Amino acid sequence: MSDKTPVKVSLVTEPLGILGSLNAARRNVLSIIPEIATRQPMVSGRTGKRWHMVMDPGALREMLLERLDIYPKSLVTKNLLKPAIGDSLFIAEGAHWRWQRRTAAPVFSHRNVINLAPIMTAAAERSAERIAAAGDRAVDVAEDMVRTTFDVIAEVTFSGDGMFDSDAVHRGIDNYIAEAGKISLLDVLGAPDWVPRPGRLLFSRGAVSEMKTVADQAIEARRQRGPDGVPDLLDLLLEGEDPETKRQMNTAELRDNLLTFIVAGHETTALTLGWSLYLSAIDQEVQKRARAEVHRVCGDRPVTGDDVANLPFVRQIIDEALRLYPPAGMVSRTAMADDTLCGREIRKGDTVIVPIYALHRHHMLWEDPDAFRPDRFADRKSVERYAYLPFGDGPRICIGASFAIQEAVIILGTLLSRFQFTPVAGRDPDPVMILTLRPEGGVWLEAKPLGPFRPASAA
Repeated sequence: MSDKTPVKVSLVTEPLGILGSLNAARRNVLSIIPEIATRQPMVSGRTGKRWHMVMDPGALREMLLERLDIYPKSLVTKNLLKPAIGDSLFIAEGAHWRWQRRTAAPVFSHRNVINLAPIMTAAAERSAERIAAAGDRAVDVAEDMVRTTFDVIAEVTFSGDGMFDSDAVHRGIDNYIAEAGKISLLDVLGAPDWVPRPGRLLFSRGAVSEMKTVADQAIEARRQRGPDGVPDLLDLLLEGEDPETKRQMNTAELRDNLLTFIVAGHETTALTLGWSLYLSAIDQEVQKRARAEVHRVCGDRPVTGDDVANLPFVRQIIDEALRLYPPAGMVSRTAMADDTLCGREIRKGDTVIVPIYALHRHHMLWEDPDAFRPDRFADRKSVERYAYLPFGDGPRICIGASFAIQEAVIILGTLLSRFQFTPVAGRDPDPVMILTLRPEGGVWLEAKPLGPFRPASAA
């Protein structure tokens, strides 16, 4: 195993206060997590308003499963995302969320997801070609993974529809996250939703408005044209209806949910792959095991959707990357009623935070929690369910989790079978979370192409 500890976030050891918390959160949201949160079941405090960080699996089960209606997504989360993705599945609550979830769930059935696997395989092959073309130069694999996963989500969402300007959508998403998605002092202080956030308003009228217009036009064009070939996500959503009410999504609802799938379907998977490649590069033994597994299953042919179930160690690398660097490293809820968690009083209006980054590195839940050990997931039943939440859990578990895992295994398996990756000295990525946990500075690796696979019996 590697003698190098993977990069990590420096957590807080002393109280920061309101302005200190604001400044820290603007640089890196995870830097406001107290270090003691990796050792205690629950930590509470006040920064403008009362807050609680919960790391106890039993309490998390209560929040995410048993008392979901008491703990909806916080106003901060809704303020950050609503200008870009509207009242879609990710933000909606109550009956409005339930009917959308019932309508969209069949879209991500195993049959539909496996039907989209050839698009993932093709994108993985193109990524391998780009990396090979770099020759002896180091490659920022994090940047290439963003390109690769966006290619996938654009194709599976709109089937390469000529009416869909994927560059405009990508530009709108990136601009919004970079410029308008940062936490403001008004959010930290718990200001009401109706108080304007000028930066967010500016960008919701600019790149985001363009992005929504592009998506609306593509949806209306598809309504007129109808499906062509293997149904993509837009075809499936256009056909979908709530089995209870028979309600179908209108254009605005389709657009907001498609934009949600695009954001979640490429950004989070790209991050997982970037971190997986970084971790594999600092542990050559892990990389060799994964490569041998892919060669044993696939030989020289491309990795396909049918291979995913037969590549458990590649999946374990992805699971461990999601543990160490969860894309949504922190989520927050607003208590809608008085409650008790871990024997501690929760008051209506309190902010209740799930610091997934701290949960996944908790010393009471994980042995040597900061180490990279994919074998933790060799027996998934041994992992306590609410100690590991890369996709959330309960009724609001990520609807596209199986899609993301299939895509990640296909792409990671392809790249590890084609190249030997090694780190570039002095260019370690810096884990920074604004909206998602990104490797700031990129993941710069040297990629040595490997010759064709030859089974030992053929040597």
